[in-house]
Amino acid sequence: MAITKPVRPKSAESFISGAPDASVAAQVKGVRRGTKQQITLTIAPELLAKVDEMAERMGQSRAALINLAIYRTVEGGV
Repeated sequence: MAITKPVRPKSAESFISGAPDASVAAQVKGVRRGTKQQITLTIAPELLAKVDEMAERMGQSRAALINLAIYRTVEGGV
């Protein structure tokens, strides 16, 4: 017979705070990768081809070029 630890009952507070509607904070979409947030982006194939060509000319990855474009747009204003 295996020896097991006794199961501790959960406190009422931890049970209530674990409810899906208990948290006030907004849910964040996507997956966290280190310090960045992964997102899904839909883009026209023609535009994606231009992005890939430009990234290759600059010696950057597609993701790096898209990040740079977003950064410049946000910081510089549209």
